[in-house]
Amino acid sequence: MCRRDRAVVMVRERIFFAGGGTGGHLYPGLAIARAVVRLAPQVEPYFIGARRGIERDILPGTEFPHTLLELHPLYRRTPWNNWRTVVGAVSAWRAISSLARERAPRAVIGTGGYAAGVALAWGRMHGVPTMLHEPDSHPGLTTRAFAGGARAIYLGFPEAAQRLKIGSGAAVLPLGCPIEPPPVPPPARGAARAQWGLPEDALVVLVTGGSQGARAVNETVAAWIDLGLPDNVCLLWSTGRQQAAAWVDRESARVKVRPYLAPIADAYAAADIAVARAGAMSIAELCAWGIPALLVPLPTAAQDHQTYNARATAESGGAIHLPQRELTAARLDSEVRALLADPTRLAKMRAAMYARARPDAAHAIAQSILTQLNIATAADSPYFPS
Repeated sequence: MCRRDRAVVMVRERIFFAGGGTGGHLYPGLAIARAVVRLAPQVEPYFIGARRGIERDILPGTEFPHTLLELHPLYRRTPWNNWRTVVGAVSAWRAISSLARERAPRAVIGTGGYAAGVALAWGRMHGVPTMLHEPDSHPGLTTRAFAGGARAIYLGFPEAAQRLKIGSGAAVLPLGCPIEPPPVPPPARGAARAQWGLPEDALVVLVTGGSQGARAVNETVAAWIDLGLPDNVCLLWSTGRQQAAAWVDRESARVKVRPYLAPIADAYAAADIAVARAGAMSIAELCAWGIPALLVPLPTAAQDHQTYNARATAESGGAIHLPQRELTAARLDSEVRALLADPTRLAKMRAAMYARARPDAAHAIAQSILTQLNIATAADSPYFPS
């Protein structure tokens, strides 16, 4: 009598991750998805994004299956273009329905931005649990629109809760903004400074405007250098790739000009204070490293959310909010001198930044998602340095 063995094929449980448009709405989702897979390898994160967003360039290089759809934002300044938004939404709805017929999702996780809206609406219409991650202190339009029916809302800033109309059954958890946490142990300060050619006993100011740089910040820093840096102050200055050539002539023994900072851990380990934009991920990284900051919000950010981020961080004692309209070389010089002359204040600011830190955010959010969905986890290994 012959016996035929049958191969057992495990079908992974699928979770839709919807969001993008900008890195701030994509990278946290990728971090959460990777944490989900570490905890529950039987889960398959599936990303839904927009063809015109940053995800077009990023998702093909990741390990995750994904679909890019013809999604558009609301055109508030040119409302006659909103026909594109409507047509794109209808097409996206059909595509998401087709994906769900192949394998129904256990949940839809919205990570913000216009790319998340249709998938979240589809999930609500079909009785699929929806959850949201909102990185900013001022919630975006998508988060505000879908907060009422979400099963869980994960906040990068606890202050965001007061700006949301939350459903009675929703779990609201200020678990932070997922970032690459500091290594354990972190780089030694002396070794990190040597990596950049900076003296060990200097006072190091880290300047960064994000991956694309910040023209106003760069111009002010250049004017500050021309004005004359305080004694024993050195700059580690990330100009952004597009602007590096314009400022490379400011390089000196005390000023290190780079298009970007890699390895970033050595940059953070070397810094005493930072001058930075007020994006949620930037602030989360500064908090994780305990770096006091002068935060200069991008004035053109959607709904001025960077100003809300800067205010929240400043009100907690970890940063100084410096609006771009007030940013001058003289003001920057004055603020830095005042900080460096007051070690007690600087220590309190450092402690306040650490108090807001959530280096385990990706793991904590992933664990909560799986708990909400009653999905078993293979391991429990949170990142949290002792």
